[in-house]
Amino acid sequence: MSAQDVQATIKSTIDSNPIVLFMKGTPAAPQCGFSAHVVQILNSYGVTFHAVDVLADWDIREGIKTYTNWPTVPQLYVKGQFIGGSDITAEMHRKGQLGDVLKGAAQ
Repeated sequence: MSAQDVQATIKSTIDSNPIVLFMKGTPAAPQCGFSAHVVQILNSYGVTFHAVDVLADWDIREGIKTYTNWPTVPQLYVKGQFIGGSDITAEMHRKGQLGDVLKGAAQ
């Protein structure tokens, strides 16, 4: 897949799902602690989210890093907006800000 195709695929995924988590593994079987932590946080809100396992596709794994110029995974997107990685998501959750971001995006 070309770099352009990868970016188009990522954009399409983000645009067509209210909440998207690019992560290592799946929500049922996260493959890193940071991904597991974000899944746990999202589950605590009872929201439905679309997860993309970056370990299943090297092009997506590398492409997501350039999509937002953010070097790590997981990456959380809500209503098309990049929220952040594990640390930012956890901090927003701790401060009570994440619920407001997720409100209206959850299906």
